[in-house]
Amino acid sequence: MSTATESRVRIQKEDFSVTDEIEHMKKVSANIGGIVVFLGTGRESSKGETITKLHFEHYPQMAEKKLEELRQKAIKDFGIIDMSIVHRVGEIDIGENIVLIVACGEHRQEAFKACEWAISELKRTTPIWKRETTSKGDVWVSPTP
Repeated sequence: MSTATESRVRIQKEDFSVTDEIEHMKKVSANIGGIVVFLGTGRESSKGETITKLHFEHYPQMAEKKLEELRQKAIKDFGIIDMSIVHRVGEIDIGENIVLIVACGEHRQEAFKACEWAISELKRTTPIWKRETTSKGDVWVSPTP
């Protein structure tokens, strides 16, 4: 099942295929020499508490706009060829995919820098909020860990 689409920035409820996303990005340019991937997944513990479920909410349209701004800035500032960003919302089980950033460059160095910058900025500036369900109840998580 292919989940890759022409859109380089997506917010969706359904899971995504990391392989499909990478293959889609490889078709962007014959000059791609390095692809760096960040995959965020649901972990089972945080701050000493066991997490049983995650829930992500977002501000529609504004979150997509912010992700596209991050993508464009990464391309411009780091000199990469392209970047895609996919973020899931809704309920997510432990171990499931949450966020994927794929940075493509002529060389690995700019792709690594762009990918690291993009996930940090996404967490800091994008209106997507995480709620963790624990044995003590639901906890809204601050933008940065």
